[in-house]
Amino acid sequence: MAHEHGHQHGHHQHGHGHQQQQGHGDGLAQMLDLDAEVLRDYYREVIGWAGSLVPATPRIVDLGAGTGTGTIALARHLPAATLTAVDMDEEMLAHLRRRADEAGFGDRISTVRADLDGDWPALGPADLVWASASMHHLADPARTLGQVFEVLRPGGVFMITEIDGFPRFLTDPAGVAVEQRAHDELARMRLEGGLHMGVDWGARLTAAGFTLAGERQFDIELAGPLDATAVRYAQVTLGRSAERLAGRLTADELAALTAYAENAADRDDLAVRATRYVWIGRRP
Repeated sequence: MAHEHGHQHGHHQHGHGHQQQQGHGDGLAQMLDLDAEVLRDYYREVIGWAGSLVPATPRIVDLGAGTGTGTIALARHLPAATLTAVDMDEEMLAHLRRRADEAGFGDRISTVRADLDGDWPALGPADLVWASASMHHLADPARTLGQVFEVLRPGGVFMITEIDGFPRFLTDPAGVAVEQRAHDELARMRLEGGLHMGVDWGARLTAAGFTLAGERQFDIELAGPLDATAVRYAQVTLGRSAERLAGRLTADELAALTAYAENAADRDDLAVRATRYVWIGRRP
């Protein structure tokens, strides 16, 4: 269930977002695909919101498109749209192209390999630029906002969705404690890497010349028992956290986190708790 509230990884690491790292392996792609499946109600609402802001035959650019969660959903919701998916990672883009072909959208979706921290190829003019959990990875967000401004048509919109970290899944006291330790360490890693977490993108959009057209916070809670897909999501996410935190957690903490990941399918007390943020800027 999503609740609305008012409110407020180096640049080449992946946290939950998509842009800027090669050699990620299949684990991240799997986690992103599971995220889209498990949090489909959230994505449906946000995609619907995006669709309400654009003309009937929009040109859309997905920045840091990753496995194509947003690209595919936008293509499905807006059957007259043409879309360009941009990412640094060719493996991700190949995965996206396969998904687009399988969904029957291959003729409407093109891919562009580009470093969003560098000079961009010609991407516009666009009616909508979509950036899902990719802005926090970029080296110079102010520069990126300026580039997006130039890509958009007058009246076009830039939709930024962001995260506060991985979802949480554990509910027993020991699990809550070790998951909190994992989240604390992952937050330190993002800080050390210079990722732009917790940014007020509304203020950044306004400073870049956009008109702030909307902002929302989504608090997502899926109570247990979880279905098989959500359990797999927990398993993959906890396992990925354990892999990234080797050497940063104590041996006991790491063993406990790994055990939770490995035994997720045998538990009936898992839940999904996540927070997502959305900002919309319109080019005057």
